[in-house]
Amino acid sequence: MEHSHPTTSINSLDRLIHAAEGKMTAGISPTSMLLAYMDWAIHLANSPGKQGELVKKAIKKNSRFLSYVVKRLAHLGPESEGECCIKPLPQDKRFSSEGWGKLPFSFYAQSFLLTQQWWHNAITGVHGVSKHHENVVSFTTRQLLDVISPSNFLITNPDLLLATEQEGGMNLVRGAQNFLEDWERNQSGAGPVGVESFQVGKNLATTAGKVIYSNRLIELIQYSPTTEKVYAEPILFVPAWIMKYYIMDLSEQNSMVKFLVDQGHTVFMISWKNPTETDRDLGLEDYIDLGVMAALKQVSSTVPDQKIHTVGYCLGGTLLTLAATALAKEEHSPIVSMTLLAAQTDFAEAGELMLFTDHSQVAYLEDMMWDQGYLDTKQMAGAFQLLRSNDLIWSKVLHDYLMGKRAAMNDLMAWNSDATRMPYRMHSEYLEQLFMNNDFSEHRYRVHGKSVSLGDIRCPLFVVGAEKDHVAPWKSVYKIKNLTRTDVTFLLASGGHNAGIISEPGHPRRHYRVSLKKKGDKYLSPDKWLETTEITEGSWWLEWQKWLEGQCKKKVLPPEMGGKNGAGHLLADAPGQYVLEG
Repeated sequence: MEHSHPTTSINSLDRLIHAAEGKMTAGISPTSMLLAYMDWAIHLANSPGKQGELVKKAIKKNSRFLSYVVKRLAHLGPESEGECCIKPLPQDKRFSSEGWGKLPFSFYAQSFLLTQQWWHNAITGVHGVSKHHENVVSFTTRQLLDVISPSNFLITNPDLLLATEQEGGMNLVRGAQNFLEDWERNQSGAGPVGVESFQVGKNLATTAGKVIYSNRLIELIQYSPTTEKVYAEPILFVPAWIMKYYIMDLSEQNSMVKFLVDQGHTVFMISWKNPTETDRDLGLEDYIDLGVMAALKQVSSTVPDQKIHTVGYCLGGTLLTLAATALAKEEHSPIVSMTLLAAQTDFAEAGELMLFTDHSQVAYLEDMMWDQGYLDTKQMAGAFQLLRSNDLIWSKVLHDYLMGKRAAMNDLMAWNSDATRMPYRMHSEYLEQLFMNNDFSEHRYRVHGKSVSLGDIRCPLFVVGAEKDHVAPWKSVYKIKNLTRTDVTFLLASGGHNAGIISEPGHPRRHYRVSLKKKGDKYLSPDKWLETTEITEGSWWLEWQKWLEGQCKKKVLPPEMGGKNGAGHLLADAPGQYVLEG
């Protein structure tokens, strides 16, 4: 932030150098990486006991592998059940096909998995290494090992060899064409192949509505009713500003907005502006004031004399809780309930994104943003891809460039490619105060100069986490139960950060767990909660609708679009203009 890092000619030079370096390293601080490896290497060098243990493990693993080789060579058929010397982790599907059970491919897979396991043993459990540095070294080493996985190479992948033989090498020709096409599209900013089939306002974000308010940061959309009567209290969505709002309004069949409107709710949606260099000085308080507070005021004006159900997704949920805690200090808060979707309020255990968040890394990102005025979409995407390199990088290399295939584009993938920028000041404040210092949950964060606390919130909460969420791990989301003094309904949905939330009725293979913690109930650890809470099959949206219905008073005639005499306030048809900004 400008006030915490005063600009001088000397540090301006340093920051320009760091910004230039960041463009070459995808925003990863080499200093942070070097510090982590030095911490690990120095402590390992001073741990002869650990070194001896690693030597023993290496000898043992080599012995196991040689025994396995001898047994396999004794009978050259497919690998029998239980014959392998190591099995991949349950989530590792790289070696799951039958071809990997045949010689010599089983040797490649087994030796790789043993090597991977040995490196895990070498990196973890070194006495004296900080937990953060251990995680960074473990993560980075895993990425390096993934590069040399036998599944990534033509001569060591049985499925790839078979496909190449059957197609006479045409898969490699198509793969080369796919690579060139992707490279050209990446350079031109055209987006992934197939994204043209999904257009905002045509087959994405098509729920009927009007933009009823606009300022320099948001457009506010009011959706048109589809029922004769509606619940008296409206719903306001606060989506994350890191992506476009329409994850809540994808296609007609999986639109959360349409689902709620069809249930009889009056729904409002914040659509964030895609900031540019001129917005560099917008801070978190601006996002609270021009975003949440301005939207609440406009909704109250449009639907007078009614309190508001609020919904926050991801970063939008964090922002909503900041605003709600500030409003809780007032005599009257317009918020009657809060639903938080994959939103964190305590960042002490914020998952693998913490790998990219230490003082060195944050300083590096700040210097990049200081130079540009914002954090670019590609710079954000790189970190998220690294977190799931097997799924997002190497599986694509294998499928698209070696197998020569193309995965069909869908609405969620199209939305995922439509990212937004984040202003320098706001993102610096978010990283420093919330993500790194955890000021919010530890009662140090201030809104309008006043300290705020989650304990001041009195309205009921409906909190959703997702089982496979690597962005907002569900155990981190769960912590809000111990930070508030109100009724908290916690629901754990199947799926990940996005697909776990977009879980419309009828979606196959969906389930959830849910329970209510009333004010005054004893705290239950997340592991104990998971163990004791029953699984319910189906979409969690129906459970949420029952909860919302229980919070509502009555049904009334739908409010006018834009409020009384609202025709003069109808600025445009939904989805508005901000969502279309690139």
